[in-house]
Amino acid sequence: MKIGVIGATGKAGSKIVNEALSRGHQVTVLVRSAAKAKTLFGDKVTIIEKDAFALTKHDFNGLDAIVNAFSVPLGKHLAYQHIDLAVHLIHLLRGTQTPRILFILGGGSLQTEKGLLVDQLKQIPNSQDWIDTPESQYHELNFLRTVTNVNWVGVSPSQSFEDGPKTDYVLGKDQLLFDEHQKSVVTTGTMAAAILDELEHPTVRQARFTVRNK
Repeated sequence: MKIGVIGATGKAGSKIVNEALSRGHQVTVLVRSAAKAKTLFGDKVTIIEKDAFALTKHDFNGLDAIVNAFSVPLGKHLAYQHIDLAVHLIHLLRGTQTPRILFILGGGSLQTEKGLLVDQLKQIPNSQDWIDTPESQYHELNFLRTVTNVNWVGVSPSQSFEDGPKTDYVLGKDQLLFDEHQKSVVTTGTMAAAILDELEHPTVRQARFTVRNK
């Protein structure tokens, strides 16, 4: 496949690029810094240096799939950009089936026995410093759920999204997943593997799934 990755130099994006390359896919990285991408991936990828909000339909020509791994720094109160970028990308792809686009969403929109995770996160002391990110990604998912004429899919990590290697994994839909020790963890390597498995063998359409380490 020909796969484009937005935010390819980030924690999640870089793992997705490397996982895709290891499976023999052709990868285009859509990044703000070509130099950083070159350092990370060398000549193994095609590099488009562009602000994500400046992307056009032309930038997606020939791609089979796009992964939106865009992120903003916590605490900078820029989380609304998750919603803005989703709107921009959906606008570019309206009425199309190709490329398929996958959005990495937050875990705050997942359900627990006590309700939405994001509502519980708000109760954590000093959460006002970072709660805008899970809140914005919850609104991003709600926006995507109104979209019926774009081939989109979303994925939410577990409660703890940690940098680490891939493992076997467990999939879910809208419920926060826990292991037998009541831990809810997914690593960046596992997330990347689950995303590539979904792109290679689609099972979810215009909906969100979630993943945890097994």
